[in-house]
Order: sequence, then C-alpha cells, then structure tokens
Amino acid sequence: MAREGIPYIVAPLLLALLAFALGYWPMGLLLLALSGFMAFFFRDPEREIPRDENIIVAPADGRVTRISPISPGEEESSMVVSIFLSPLDVHINRAPISGTITDMSYKEGRFLMATNEKASLVNEQNILTIQSESLTIVCKQIAGILARRIVCWKHVGDRVELGERFGLIKFSSRTDLILPPSVRVEVREGMRVRGGITIIGRVV
Repeated sequence: MAREGIPYIVAPLLLALLAFALGYWPMGLLLLALSGFMAFFFRDPEREIPRDENIIVAPADGRVTRISPISPGEEESSMVVSIFLSPLDVHINRAPISGTITDMSYKEGRFLMATNEKASLVNEQNILTIQSESLTIVCKQIAGILARRIVCWKHVGDRVELGERFGLIKFSSRTDLILPPSVRVEVREGMRVRGGITIIGRVV
C-alpha cells in the first residue's frame, strides 16, 4: 500500500468507529466502506518486471486512449501514448525504461477530464525525462478531473530501473509517454495495460 494513502484510510476508519460507538450504524457502515475503498485505491501490488533492454513498459495501469504522432505528416515523428487511469486502477507510476532522470518539471494547470486530448497540454502535470544509453523517453503524470495531487518520489539525477515505482497520482488521472521514432509501438487504442508489465514498445 502506498504510504500517501494512510490518512485517507485512517480518517474515515476512526470516524466509523466513533459513529458505531454513538449508535449511528448506517453512518458508521458508510464510513467503513469509504475506508475500505481507500485501502483498495492506494494498493501497491508487487509486479514481475520483464527483463529486456530493448523494451518500454507501461508506466501505469489503465486503458490506452490515444496513440498518435507528435508531428503528423512527418516520416520520422515521435509518438505519444496516453493511458487513462480510472478510480479502480492501481495509481502507482512505474519507470518505462532503465535510465537516469535528466529533467523534471512541474506545471500547474487545469483539471479537464483526463481523456480529453487537451489535458496533456493544459492540465496540472509533472514531466520527467528519462535517458538510457540508447534512447530518451518523456513520461508525463497528468492530473484529471478528480485528481488534485501528483506525487513523485524521484529527483533529477536519480537512476530508475525498468518498472521501478517513481510516484503516483491521487484518483482518476492520465499518464503519457512520448516515444522517439526508434521505438515501435506494441499496443493499440482501447487496450488495457498494467504498469511495469505490459510492453508498450520495442527499440527497432
């Protein structure tokens, strides 16, 4: 379980116990259910990370909502892959490649629906650039209409390993990957992916 979820779990649990003590059983049951949902939401399952230097794995659980070139019409264009996370998905973010974080920038913004294509441009987001020996990947943690807090545990200069946890986004959100032309995309729109496990692309 992610440590950031502890206050969200404990607070309704304590209120539920108080409600039971005072005889307010319906309210107590509602608060107990809320605490249980928060424990479910902030779950952090272990993952069996594939071992291959030429793959890019999903940075989050969710559904692929967009695969498109950054510069349409260009023969060699970087591709953006967007993953939408619902409140039922695991919200831990994982490193898509092994490498060093060479840049990180946080941008305040709006809270449009995470499935909106404009979200990657105008929503609150944290942008990480991860560089390996052979390629550079940009990973965006993007807040959604419910998300109000982006968490990143890493800093510029830190090294991350393939599939390593680096942060989370509280409640519904979106994670974008910007892949260079040297990567062949292995997923399709509408496909569900699992962070640290599903292969998003391969270096060709």
